[in-house]
Formats: sequence, structure tokens, C-alpha cells
Amino acid sequence: MSAVPFTADGKAASGGRRGGIRVMIVDDSLTVRTIFKRMVESDRDMVVTGTASSAERAIAQLESAPADVVLLDLEMPGMGGLEALPRILATSDDVQVLVVSSLTQDGAEHTLAALSTGAADTMLKPRPGGFNEEYRSQLLAKMRALGSSTAEAIELETELAPSAGSARKGAPVIERLLRGKQPELVAVGASTGGIHALNLMLRGLTAEFDLPILVTQHLPSSFMPVFARQIEVASGRPARIAEDGTPIRHGEIAVATGHGHMVIERRGEDLLARTTSEPMPSGCLPSVDPMLASLAEACEGRALGVLLSGMGRDGAQGAAALHRAGGTIYAQDAETSAVWGMPGAVAKADLATLIAPPEMLAEAMMAMVPATLAR
Repeated sequence: MSAVPFTADGKAASGGRRGGIRVMIVDDSLTVRTIFKRMVESDRDMVVTGTASSAERAIAQLESAPADVVLLDLEMPGMGGLEALPRILATSDDVQVLVVSSLTQDGAEHTLAALSTGAADTMLKPRPGGFNEEYRSQLLAKMRALGSSTAEAIELETELAPSAGSARKGAPVIERLLRGKQPELVAVGASTGGIHALNLMLRGLTAEFDLPILVTQHLPSSFMPVFARQIEVASGRPARIAEDGTPIRHGEIAVATGHGHMVIERRGEDLLARTTSEPMPSGCLPSVDPMLASLAEACEGRALGVLLSGMGRDGAQGAAALHRAGGTIYAQDAETSAVWGMPGAVAKADLATLIAPPEMLAEAMMAMVPATLAR
């Protein structure tokens, strides 16, 4: 395998003080545990508090030595990672789980089940030779984002949106939560931690809410068919991958492909999905920005954009374009987000009319039902 710059004792070549983000590594392979441990310990802001060869041992260790981030293998002898996940999450209110998965069909099924249950993110377990410097950098970036405290983000959220905080305490009032034009569809953007949030939000929408729902979720292309099936079950409505030319229909969910951005075009009275692949400022493929920006033109701003948990700022530019056209933007709150990057970006830009947990976002959307029925 490719070399990673460590000293003989396994510490980072640059040295430095230990502490900060506490990490637990759970994998039945001693080789993999050793490699991950060396990678984590190369970052001076992280410390490995424990390693475990089974889920049972990990749960026992976490009860006495809590972790901020758990690096979890799903396929292990005895209790598998998927079965152990709820018990791991129950060990601390703040623990985040990063699933290590292969990209096989079975791996996609299990990984997405974990993400919908509450795991925050996934990372490919590479083949031998793939544990290189690029992989290490990506792994540590995800762990830093997940392990960083959200206290400052929560405090900032309260300062930015006192009206959203007060709306959380009572039933949402549609006049207050709709900025302008009545939406003719909903467009959701999500990344790290967003699958669990999306599932919670979709479960709060009854059949009465029949506006088309567009979803751009940062996932590998091979995961998309499984992802579409899972949100179909969670929402109780048809979900399809929006290949080029897919019609956008009431009562259905259109999911961006993993190999291109979803943009919406109007053809007479109909809306169609188109797929593009030009580079976006966020570097994401698919990106949330072109989806939201296309609605400013195709729907003349008659759309609701929802930003759920995710790293980075993808969606902020598109949300600004939709906002300028008269659309409404909702954002998940910091307290329930695994990473308050994407929703935090629209909140800080003063674009979000409502900042709330996924269940309350659904409640506010359901408050639109009388207006949608009267359209």
C-alpha cells in the first residue's frame, strides 16, 4: 500500500499536542484498525480513545470512554454494525458515526440503511493499496467536520433567527413561513447527515401534501437506486432517479443522479428534469446549486428550497438565486444537523425563512396543504 507520512512510532511526522476530537475505531480486521489508528493519530487535533474488533466490545468501551466520532465497519462477526448502530448512538447525545463501506450492492443497501438510521456519513473502504495520502486526507476531513463542536453554530443560529426559534415552540403559521410566492414544488439539498434528516422530514408529510419533491443528495452513483427505494418507503410515494427528460409529477419524488446535476426546465405546462455535468464552485457532483437556481427561472421563484445537514456551502448560491426570484428557503437547525455547513450557509446569508428540526420543517410544509389544494 502507498506510504503515509508517519514516524516509526506511528505519530505524525510533524508532531504536536494530542487531544481534541475523540475517535473510536471498530473493525474486525487488525490490519485495518492499525492503519486507521495511524491515520487518525497523524492529526494533532484527534485522539484515538479505543479500538475494537467487534460491535459488542465497542459498545462496552463507549460506556466508559465516550467518543465524538466512531469509525464503524458494518460487516463483522457477531453483532453487525447495522444492528449495533442504535446502541452506539445511545451512548452519547453528541456521538457521530462514520460508516466504512464497500460499494457493492449489499454494501450500498447496508450503508444507506445505516445512514437513514442515524449514521452521519460514509467512506469507502479501499482495496489493498488504496490507503494512500489522498484517502487519509478525505477521511480526516470528514472526521474533523463530524467531530467539531456545534455549540458556536447553535449560538449563531439563535442570534440570526430569533423568529425561527420562537416558531419552534408553537404550530407554524403559514403566513409567517412563506416568504412570497406559493410553491409549486419542493427542492431538497442534503449531504453529510442529510439522509437521516430527509427520512424524518418525509415521514412527516402525509398523502395530502402532493407537491413534487426534488432531492439532490451527495452520494456515489452506485448508491442512487438503493437510495431512491429507501426514500420511497419512508415517504410512501413513488421515487425515481431523474434521468435526462424525466417528467416532474405531483405526488412523486425525483432524485438527482449520481453522475450529474439535476436542473428543471419548463415545457409548456410541464416541468422536466435535465442532467448537466459542468463543474460547480462547490466541486460537488451532483450539486444542489444548479437545481435551486434553475427553479428561479423555470418556476419563476414559485418553489420551496430546503437545505438539510451537510458539509460545505453547496446550495447557498442556488438558494440566493431562488430567493431573489421570490422563492422561500427553509434550513435545518444546527442542533439536529450532523454538520451545519449547508443549512448554516443559507442561514448566515439571511436567506432562510424557517430554521428548524426536520420534523418541524415537515410541519410547516403540511401547513401549505390548504393552499396547494386550492391551486
